[in-house]
Amino acid sequence: MLMQLDFASATPIYRQICDQLILGIADGRLCAGEKLPTIRALAVETGVNVMTINKAYQLLKQEGYITADRRGGTVVSSSKGSVSSEKLLGELRLRAAAAKLAGISGDNWLELCGLAYDGMIAKGSKDDDV
Repeated sequence: MLMQLDFASATPIYRQICDQLILGIADGRLCAGEKLPTIRALAVETGVNVMTINKAYQLLKQEGYITADRRGGTVVSSSKGSVSSEKLLGELRLRAAAAKLAGISGDNWLELCGLAYDGMIAKGSKDDDV
């Protein structure tokens, strides 16, 4: 599993890991039932502390994106996740505020949102940066 982590970013590493796994599931790079690396293996691969990986996996488990058991390991869940609409709305508000402060118009923001959403449905590739 190849992850690109930005250690200079203000976004915590555990959140970057969660975000990349969620994106991988959404765009089809990670499929339901697919086995994920163990916490230790991912820590070694990424050069990140085991506790950071554990925190990311725990959060992903709580949100329903992955499941784990001692014998089967950690796998991508067959369910769609359980993030609430309120949480998503809060995250969208933050992103919209950042877009507004960056001078992006409302119409352009909606277009970017549409491209991002459609990209999750249509492509299954990770290189459509806007």
